[in-house]
Amino acid sequence: MQIIVRDNNVDQALRALKKKLQREGVYREMKLRRHYEKPSEKRAREKAAAIRRARKMDRKRAERDGAK
Repeated sequence: MQIIVRDNNVDQALRALKKKLQREGVYREMKLRRHYEKPSEKRAREKAAAIRRARKMDRKRAERDGAK
């Protein structure tokens, strides 16, 4: 990853770096790796996330279809 500092504007370069890190999920990864997570806990977390995503998609689909 490379961030170019233009006109000695380090603050702007830092903002760009933080945005790229956020977009790539580095902060989320760091938070998850802060402590050891048992494989069973990881499976449960990922399954719960999948259920949340599916419910959200269903709500959006129902909202879109109901609006027509």
